[in-house]
Amino acid sequence: MAVTDPQLKNLLSCINLEEQEQVQRYSLDQQHSLKVLKAEGLALHPITVTRKNFGYADYPEISFKLSYPVEINLFKDGAAIECFCPGEEPVKGVLLNLDGRSGEFRLFAPDFPDWIEDKNVGIKLAPDQRTTSIMKTTLNNLEANKTLYRLFEQIHGTVPATQMEMDIDEQPVLFHNKNLNPSQQAAVTAMIAGHDMLIIHGPPGTGKTTTLIEGILQLLQRGEKIIATAPSNTAVDNIAKGLIEKGVAVLRVGNSSKTDALVFAHTPEGKLANSREQKEIKQLKIRAEEYRKMALKYKRSFGREEREQRNLLFKEVKDIRQQIKKLQAYNEEKLVEQAAVILGTPIGLYDADLRHLKCNSLVMDEAGQCIEPLAWCVFPLAQKYILAGDHLQLPPTVLSNEAAQLGLNTSILEAAAKTIQPVFLLNLQYRMRQPIAGFSSRYFYEGKLMTEDNLLSAAQHLTFIDTAGSGFNEEHGQDGTSLKNEGELRIVNKIMETELINPLLAAFISPYAGQVAAAKELLPAHMRISTIDSFQGQEQHTIILSLVRSNDDGIIGFLKDYRRMNVALTRAKEQLYVIGDSATLGNDAFFIAFLKYVEEFGNYRTVWEWEL
Repeated sequence: MAVTDPQLKNLLSCINLEEQEQVQRYSLDQQHSLKVLKAEGLALHPITVTRKNFGYADYPEISFKLSYPVEINLFKDGAAIECFCPGEEPVKGVLLNLDGRSGEFRLFAPDFPDWIEDKNVGIKLAPDQRTTSIMKTTLNNLEANKTLYRLFEQIHGTVPATQMEMDIDEQPVLFHNKNLNPSQQAAVTAMIAGHDMLIIHGPPGTGKTTTLIEGILQLLQRGEKIIATAPSNTAVDNIAKGLIEKGVAVLRVGNSSKTDALVFAHTPEGKLANSREQKEIKQLKIRAEEYRKMALKYKRSFGREEREQRNLLFKEVKDIRQQIKKLQAYNEEKLVEQAAVILGTPIGLYDADLRHLKCNSLVMDEAGQCIEPLAWCVFPLAQKYILAGDHLQLPPTVLSNEAAQLGLNTSILEAAAKTIQPVFLLNLQYRMRQPIAGFSSRYFYEGKLMTEDNLLSAAQHLTFIDTAGSGFNEEHGQDGTSLKNEGELRIVNKIMETELINPLLAAFISPYAGQVAAAKELLPAHMRISTIDSFQGQEQHTIILSLVRSNDDGIIGFLKDYRRMNVALTRAKEQLYVIGDSATLGNDAFFIAFLKYVEEFGNYRTVWEWEL
């Protein structure tokens, strides 16, 4: 049945545009040389293979390391990749994890390629056709699901949003966590009140995950079965750990390669370790490995008979692996039934095939980072939805500018917050000194974001270092695609010396990948150096933020994405240093407001203090 809703049609066309952009951007061809892909952060080359093994469902898995600093912002866990070696046929796979200079990926192939340990091997991002296919199927079927489609219409304002009346027990809620503040308690109370959809708006440092864990415990107490999800594996694991510590029966599905021992014990693999079923799977794996080794005797085909024999052996390997998959699926189905809370990323949950399951509530953390079509892939798994996150920080990453302009980078949280009530704001932050938090509170949160008493301070915690008139001009980096400002980096080193900043307690961040690449060459090696986008969700004692832009025309480029600045200005716990050119920034209302704030509540200094 053809889709008739104009909003659904728009989302479907956005997915097609994004798919086309991925195909175009990730191609390794004459137009997109390896050098260009590396410069744009789309390829890692060369990689050094450190370990090979057969992992989940007997797929080949490769651990690797990088011998050079690189910006890895686009290489997210679960990203579709291709492993390549120039002159050889690339192999499709999935990135399991990448942390700093070491990572792991899985190949969708019966065996390791012959060339896997070649010195010229690399990985590059590939179009994620599987995820786009799942999203398209979901959206094409949405109108047929009357209940969900009505929710879609409410979110998009085509029908009025009708919320259920508060159905709270007359008895006061007995909170497990006695340290929740009033705004957190109000959000938890709302979670158990039976709203079709509830939004918990959690600005930086306001204890969003703590609030969600308490809410889940309260829902479980009322006999509910829960699904918990988030776009990133890290966020899923944070909720899992909180629930495990409370003794909840959880099942963590999806990518378990990066989970620590605590969470791994609650994955299907961890739960089935040493079981009779696992021993059966192990025997099948041994058989598959025997056939695989026999097939490898025909590594280079000498003739038709040898080629046929090799193909037959590989067919045996494939058949055994199908048996393993079926056995694992059967075992996982039993584990799903036993769990009180099932956790995974949206695609991890989709792959777990939970359609037969009827859960009461779905809790989504980091909903401000989840594109809307991905959310509809998991909404059929429950009847009520709790979305938590901050739509005033960075939106989801979308490659296609056209798709972004049509709304694909509008998260499910941002879309829902416009029409769905109630929205519960967590209004007390526990991360930053008050002078650091104050500007974001004023500009983004209508002055409602308060600071915990212990963090109130009259000392200097916010410093702006003005480079106006210094000649520290922006310039294009070596790759020609991103900007850098070496003058600002020289000042960073001098600030660290004179202010006695410990590199282990500090992080350098910048909106520009070119500046980050240059910083990795010039700043202390053991200091955390990152783009703002990669640093979202993290914090550090001291943050040094380099704004880079300095030109005669007052052009500030994507510094105009103020949500990125909101992330940058809310990462520091004790000290925030911002380096920028007031002459370039001073034509923009946001930065005018920020500079005025610094003059009132911070420390306004000039670069000449160090240069002279």
